[in-house]
Amino acid sequence: MPTGECIDGPPELITTDRFQGQNVLITGAAQGIGQAVAHRIAYENGSLFLVDRSELVHEVAAELAEITGGTVGSATADLETWEGAEAMVAAGVEKLGSLDTVINNVGGTIWAKPFEHYAPEEIEKEIRRSLFTTLWSVRAELPALIDSGGGTIVNVSSVATRGVNRVPYAAAKGGVNALVSALALEAAEKGVRVVATAPGGTLAPARKVQRGPGPEGEQEKEWYQQIVDQTIDSSLFKRYGTLAEQAAPIVFLASKEASYITGTVLPVAGGDQG
Repeated sequence: MPTGECIDGPPELITTDRFQGQNVLITGAAQGIGQAVAHRIAYENGSLFLVDRSELVHEVAAELAEITGGTVGSATADLETWEGAEAMVAAGVEKLGSLDTVINNVGGTIWAKPFEHYAPEEIEKEIRRSLFTTLWSVRAELPALIDSGGGTIVNVSSVATRGVNRVPYAAAKGGVNALVSALALEAAEKGVRVVATAPGGTLAPARKVQRGPGPEGEQEKEWYQQIVDQTIDSSLFKRYGTLAEQAAPIVFLASKEASYITGTVLPVAGGDQG
């Protein structure tokens, strides 16, 4: 997996106080894109509730509490279950008082191989990791947003809906895209916007908590390299994106500046439309 630098210091371009007075819940916030989004919103003075399956999320929250002018809280949760999602929202509302924006970032490929090599239990795990985490989270978050008088749901999908060696993951993210378009129709009259970004390959530091076992043996390494090659070839820029390049459009869609955008999935993949 190509790796990149960690997020450190203030973002190069920020809109000061864009999130002042806004309560934002972010899942998958301990590392990667979720952490980058939380970092940026902290510098724009939002109040944050950070959620992850890893205890590392509490360290991230402590660091961001020193940056933002708002409140910061954190919790661990298993978002592959309804109980975990329900408890997450209850904890977020208790800490912040209400929710204005939620950013659902949990997901990611566990295995990388042609579809005929996936075991049935592996397919189910991929769907639970990259579809049910979003589905349960949105179901739990929506009433809280409606109770607040409206708000915004930003889901993180993927352009891997058209990609090699990740069919179950692609199916899961296709489900996320359908969730965005269908729920946007229902939620608009309740004052809730529903949008998503679809990231392409993204450079990030080596993961502290791994998604899965990683490629083993020459065949699995070759299958994974096919993903890397396709990712680069499909980008008009012929490169992976950065964490900052993924966080910026997510934060824009989450902000009031995007108030007339709903039902949209924005590809962020250097021209790859997925």
